Amino acid sequence: MDAPEKVCLLRLSAIGDTCHVVPLLRTLQDAWPRTRFTWVIGKLEAKLMSLIPDVELITVDKGAGLSAYRRLRDEMNRRGAFDLLLHLQLSIRASAAAACIPAPIKLGFDKARARELQWLFTNRRIAPRTREHVQDSFTGFAEALGLARQRPRWDIPLPPPALEYAAQLIPDSTPTLLISACSSHAARNWLPDRYAAVAEHAVRKHGMRVILCGGPAAIERDMAAAIKKHASVPLVDQVGKDTLPQLLALLARASILLTPDSGPAHMATMVETPVIGLYAATNPERSGPYESRRWCVNAYDAAARKFLGKPAAELPWTRKIEMPGVMELIEVPAVCTKLDELLALLK
Repeated sequence: MDAPEKVCLLRLSAIGDTCHVVPLLRTLQDAWPRTRFTWVIGKLEAKLMSLIPDVELITVDKGAGLSAYRRLRDEMNRRGAFDLLLHLQLSIRASAAAACIPAPIKLGFDKARARELQWLFTNRRIAPRTREHVQDSFTGFAEALGLARQRPRWDIPLPPPALEYAAQLIPDSTPTLLISACSSHAARNWLPDRYAAVAEHAVRKHGMRVILCGGPAAIERDMAAAIKKHASVPLVDQVGKDTLPQLLALLARASILLTPDSGPAHMATMVETPVIGLYAATNPERSGPYESRRWCVNAYDAAARKFLGKPAAELPWTRKIEMPGVMELIEVPAVCTKLDELLALLK
């Protein structure tokens, strides 16, 4: 299609999925340099994506209920119609937002993938595909618009205060392991004594600096306390002490991130920091760190066989195995081996 004047992207959450949207936005910006882009996004996620230049963010407070959608509708009525809406989220909540955004073309997922009735809120659809990574599914939107697939790029400019924060914590060339130990889903979290064992391996075998990072939620603070209790080596605890831009800068300065299926896994990908992902409850081929899937410890098939009685290849692509004990399938030696191999490659 010809370059439109105004385009709206709709993806409210979560942080990881908004990270996956950025390469799509960059593709559109490269192809249509004169187009004005607006992104309807969640309030938390906007704190990170506000770093991106040349895109206007309109935030939706997902905790505000119906009043948030009334405010969005009023704002959209004031602005007038867009030429194109990209509806990038499969949820009733996001479709309620889509209904508030006027545009003659509303592009969404193909009907087979359009869960929660998303197809009712769109009038154009991307080509059907199966069993692909979340980020590749967003690439389908660019291809539906006639734009060629390109290597993903993020190019997130980091503000000087965030860079200064990171430099204070990682002031030299000592290899640094960041541990972001928690997902937003507790069943995806690994065990604190096992994180501590990997930290000890990193310090004793490789002389690494180890920093615990994460958000201010009680589950993250409790996890950090438990890891420190089990560890016999010094750890720097920064959990709950940074902003999202500061965390992104810290990830950019670190050598490696260790994390379960979480937002920071995808933030690290944006700044080209390799990720050792811990995956048993979810499938890393679908939702793992895009550029680091080879470094993931993948126990998803073992989890499928143990908890569901069938191999992962026979499960629906979006199936999660968030069951008690599932993350115990990931053993410390497997993680330490990935760390050893990755460090050898980085030297």
